[in-house]
Amino acid sequence: MTDAALPGPLTQADELDSPARRARRRLFKRKAAIFGLVVLTMFIVLAMLAPLIVPYDPIATSWSLVRKPPTAAHWFGTDELGRDIFSRIVYGARASLLAGLISVAIALGIGVPLGLVAGYRGGFVDALISRITDAMLACPFLILAIALAAFLGPSLGNAMIAIGISATPIFIRLTRGQVLVVKAEDYVEAARALGNPPWRIALSHILPNILPALLVQATLSIAAAIIAEAALSFLGLGQQPPAPSWGSMLNAAQRFLTQAPWMAIWPGLAIFLVVLSLNLLGDGLRDALDPRQR
Repeated sequence: MTDAALPGPLTQADELDSPARRARRRLFKRKAAIFGLVVLTMFIVLAMLAPLIVPYDPIATSWSLVRKPPTAAHWFGTDELGRDIFSRIVYGARASLLAGLISVAIALGIGVPLGLVAGYRGGFVDALISRITDAMLACPFLILAIALAAFLGPSLGNAMIAIGISATPIFIRLTRGQVLVVKAEDYVEAARALGNPPWRIALSHILPNILPALLVQATLSIAAAIIAEAALSFLGLGQQPPAPSWGSMLNAAQRFLTQAPWMAIWPGLAIFLVVLSLNLLGDGLRDALDPRQR
């Protein structure tokens, strides 16, 4: 074997190079993920600064401006009640992003602990949680969300609860599978041999090592939750009028597709861009957090 085939000595930079830095470099090398991050950041900034950005009250009506096409005064045109569509799109971003974040937070808060318990304890507890999860997964995600939202009543808060509960089985299944893999590793066996209690092993040794997979799934689930919120609002089970929501805006626009197509184009484009950006970012995070990537 020649000297060229031998690996060179580790430099100080290599020793200080943490996994987080390597993951960040891999993420920034993926142009699609950066595009998704930029678009998502733009919508977040718009939602946070909505009162300072919008030129009109999003719920103020004007019968003299009914279904006006885009102009310099109304960039995206007006709707069937003379409301400024740009203002409603910006405020609608608040409802969609909030629904995505809170719904996934509910799913994480319920699914991760149950998945940890099922994967680590095994036995009857694992079988019980797994069978309940299988029963919930047998019903399509959106159908289950619609059924729960109809049972709880039409409101944005109830829609977020319904979406969060519907997304919980995905996180239970993912967490359980990751725990089954990680708990067989040598460092977990060593921690158990040293006398650490099960709860400490689960929280200190297993949970931190499954967080990358949960982060990727959470990013993709936020996109699904935004689509679900738009669907529930479209059906009248989400954000209630006159509060702006992209789904309810599409519901109102379906009656005027030929007379005022801009009423459907802008909320549809907003949903498309946010969901696309989250999926691109999720794919980039999955590649960046993969330990096999170099």
